[in-house]
Amino acid sequence: MVVDCETVWSEVSNYLDGEVDRELRSAIEEHLRGCKRCVAVLAGTRNVVQLYGDERMLEVPLGFGHRLHRKLDDAMRPTRRSFLGWMVAAAAGVLVVGGFELARSLSLRPAVRSAHAQPGRGIPPDMMVLVYPQGKTFHRTGCTYLLDKKNLIRIAAGDAERAGYVPCTRCMKKYLTATARLISAGGESRS
Repeated sequence: MVVDCETVWSEVSNYLDGEVDRELRSAIEEHLRGCKRCVAVLAGTRNVVQLYGDERMLEVPLGFGHRLHRKLDDAMRPTRRSFLGWMVAAAAGVLVVGGFELARSLSLRPAVRSAHAQPGRGIPPDMMVLVYPQGKTFHRTGCTYLLDKKNLIRIAAGDAERAGYVPCTRCMKKYLTATARLISAGGESRS
């Protein structure tokens, strides 16, 4: 087995600890006989391990370990300030998300494009009106926009509204809201 410099560098710590198999150990030793750079890396690594392994190298003052543990415990203990910080951050997050949701809900509200979408105001619920079975609007008797007079059904205006019918913008215009009147007036002037 033959090894290159990169293999020696990646295995130098395991080599010093004696944690490489016999075949790799003999290949590393063979490489070290001919490579001065790898011998220098091995010697430098051995020196660092010896220096940091020597207890006399880094003497700490008496009681240092106890003081270190106490400081670490104090740093890890949650404080009231950190709790309040999290609460402020959470409240800000709720306000931001709530603001976005409010803006989104207001912007998604469809604009009324037709006078037929306007609800009627003050239509007497017992007034008899005419509807087509598959239609969407109810009309007063005599409305000029009723074409097929055979299939009409006569019901009370209150029942028609509950069934989902809306007032005809032309024959029921006095009962429509001001917006619907404007739309209806614009529609009549175009026709």
